[in-house]
Amino acid sequence: MKVEDFDGAIFDLDGTLLDSMGVWRQIDVDFLAKREVEVPDDYQKAITPLGALEAARYTIRRFHLENDTPEGLVREWLDMAQEAYSNHLPLKPYALRFVKYLKECGLHIAVATSSDDVLVRPCLERTGLAALLDDYCTGNDVQRGKGFPDIYLKAASAIGTDPSKTVVFEDIAEGLKGAKAGGFYTVGVYEKANYRMHSEMMEIADAFIYSFRELLPDDQMAEE
Repeated sequence: MKVEDFDGAIFDLDGTLLDSMGVWRQIDVDFLAKREVEVPDDYQKAITPLGALEAARYTIRRFHLENDTPEGLVREWLDMAQEAYSNHLPLKPYALRFVKYLKECGLHIAVATSSDDVLVRPCLERTGLAALLDDYCTGNDVQRGKGFPDIYLKAASAIGTDPSKTVVFEDIAEGLKGAKAGGFYTVGVYEKANYRMHSEMMEIADAFIYSFRELLPDDQMAEE
């Protein structure tokens, strides 16, 4: 991709900018273990594109958790994740440097994430991303999940850029599908937790990277 071809950039958070997928894998294991259920191999892929409430509804249906409510599951997940998001989770290598570079090049920047605002806001502030963003959207801001273009279109509208002049960075195949459907240029981002979908991502995306370092010019290589 050539930075000069774009007016805006939209980044997924978990697994794209933030090294957080390990936390969510452990949350899946722990909360299902309480209910004497093992995590199926396809579970994380199924819920990752969904907003929190939709993921909770899916989980209750799939595992017949009649004693749980969607709101109760969401609260449980958020309680388990909040400390890590607020205090510990690091950005992926070169993520902050790359976002700074795009900002310095004059692009408008947004985050579009399925995670809840109670996790997202303190994480953005702690990592320094908040100061670089023009806006951010969460799964609570749209009706449909990331298999649809809704959240990317909302983010583009918030930062005032046309989809055809906006690049979307995503680490999941469903997110890339949704962004492509909205008319965005798409870049798949390597995430080891999602290795099973990398071939599919490479087929969908306009480009695929293993690190943001690949997109930085030589004079921007200093790591944070």
